[in-house]
Amino acid sequence: METGTAGPAVSLERGRVGIDRGVAVLAATSDGRFFDRSFITPGEAQRYRRLQQQHARTQKGSNRRKACRERMRVIMRRVRDRRRDFHAQTARHVVDGNGLVVLEDLNTAGMTATARGTSAEPGTHVGQKAGLNRAILDKGWHSFELAVRNRARHTGTAVRTVNPAFSSTTCPACGYVHPDNRESQAKFVCTSCGHREHADTVGAKNVLARGHTGHRAWRPRRQPVCEAPTSAKPQGISAPTAEVGILSASADGRIAKSVMWDVTRVSLHET
Repeated sequence: METGTAGPAVSLERGRVGIDRGVAVLAATSDGRFFDRSFITPGEAQRYRRLQQQHARTQKGSNRRKACRERMRVIMRRVRDRRRDFHAQTARHVVDGNGLVVLEDLNTAGMTATARGTSAEPGTHVGQKAGLNRAILDKGWHSFELAVRNRARHTGTAVRTVNPAFSSTTCPACGYVHPDNRESQAKFVCTSCGHREHADTVGAKNVLARGHTGHRAWRPRRQPVCEAPTSAKPQGISAPTAEVGILSASADGRIAKSVMWDVTRVSLHET
């Protein structure tokens, strides 16, 4: 290992995890966990909007404009610090104890490009695209990937990226692909076999299935091996098949150690 320190042992049954990054939830894992939080408080958001209005009324080069800009920087600095800290904590939760982490190969820079177009060929739905760009940048998809890779350097975990095409519309149970499988942002119902699950968890399972081919998790020498199942039940744990908030259950009927977290808010201090 690069740091020369001993890292946490990798579980034989939970040696792999897939991660789906989104706008509503920053990260959803293939074993049914959700990681998300708001990085700016309502009061800070209100103050920032007022500062933007004040900034627009000031004259260029004036001291009032400089002071207003500095107060805006203070708020954004706090937001960046919270985002960076949350990414580091989340990376620790998803990397430690796993021998393989699979992420989507996302071109964040291209996905957040403006749709304004040119005067000759103006873009369409510019306002909606701008809102989507702000949401993606606020979650910090690329920064989270960097945090995962940095944490993996200390644990010896392999990090892979796969093509995310159709990962959220493919049924992990039967493999049927259709846009109607995803009824809403959070609801996935297979139109072929009727499989029901959270859509973000489905995406994470499919990402894991595409990335764990040919990979064998770390294990002690001369020890019996219980290989992790395929993507239908990744890492030996059945992800929730009903509503969000139900505890995950292991194959022998016991409640799993990891508890389903709230899809809208999560506190890393609960673990």
